[in-house]
Amino acid sequence: MGPDKHGVRAGGRRGILATAVTVVCAVTVLAAPGTAFAAPSPTLSPSGSATPAPDKDLEAVREKLDDLYHDAAVATDAYNAAEEAADKQSAEIVDLAKKIVKGQRRLDGLKARAGRAAAAQYRTGGMPDSAKLLLSDNPSQFLDGAGRVLQGERATKALIRELTLTQQDLKQYAADAADQWDRLEAGRKAKAAAKKKIQQRIAAAEKLQSTLEKKQKERLAELERAAAYKAQTAWLDTGILDEIHSKASAAGRKAVAFATAQIGKPYVWGAEGPDSYDCSGLTSQAWASAGRPIPRTSQEQWKQLKHVDVKDMRPGDLIIYFDDASHVAMYVGDGAIIQAPRPGRTVSVGGAGAMPILGVVRPDA
Repeated sequence: MGPDKHGVRAGGRRGILATAVTVVCAVTVLAAPGTAFAAPSPTLSPSGSATPAPDKDLEAVREKLDDLYHDAAVATDAYNAAEEAADKQSAEIVDLAKKIVKGQRRLDGLKARAGRAAAAQYRTGGMPDSAKLLLSDNPSQFLDGAGRVLQGERATKALIRELTLTQQDLKQYAADAADQWDRLEAGRKAKAAAKKKIQQRIAAAEKLQSTLEKKQKERLAELERAAAYKAQTAWLDTGILDEIHSKASAAGRKAVAFATAQIGKPYVWGAEGPDSYDCSGLTSQAWASAGRPIPRTSQEQWKQLKHVDVKDMRPGDLIIYFDDASHVAMYVGDGAIIQAPRPGRTVSVGGAGAMPILGVVRPDA
């Protein structure tokens, strides 16, 4: 990938046992319906007396951050889509260029043949062979020559037809190449606009967080976790896990294993490994490792892959979130997902119901 995806290299890779323990512990907590959450502890004033935390203000900050990072996620999908389209268009332009070169050589050869035919006619005085035969006194020569004339006329017509078709092909190739260049330029502008929006939203989020004091940041993190756990608990309390019994396919197990091995690596928008990922970069690479290439972006994954009911999902399936399909995570079983959440976070285990679910797709349907 380009320089936009350099990211920060994660710390030393966790061992297989440590990773497995992390996932199992997280899944155990996430899959417990009806989990109770303790009320947030009050903050203490310098004198040691309890004072209410400004949760209302921090909740507003949390919602604003969610909005900013959501906008960045939407822009990241647009950026990734533009980049994918650019790669495809560039390949098509190269292919068209090869066709144009080949067609031009063919046209040059056909023109050379036509030139030789014209020169031969000039050397014979410009009189058509058919006229010469009609003036001949030798019937045998006339009949033999008539056959050659007919063959010559057919060859000439075929040559003219081939010249015409080749010229038409070259004209179409040139038009197609020009169209692809226009699309490539439009895609470049769309990509640049998406990149600018991503950077603006992330910068705004970071600026907002920089205004918070250490204790406020800690309290904000608690509110974020509480909101996620509350949503996860509400989802589990519907009894959904009682309906989900499907086991992972062989390819699904490989995809889950890949995603699990990436835990702890940083989120970087536009990245698709091996040192960092965005949400769809993680899911697309996980399934590529399982031998099932899928679309690059979460929106295209939602559009192109087979939809399955939530109650029918199995480990390895992808859960698409939000009405605009701007986020995707991999279901790993027992109500848990592995995801690359957002800038400033790492690939981690979370609750499948912690965000609004749009639907579920299956790469290996």
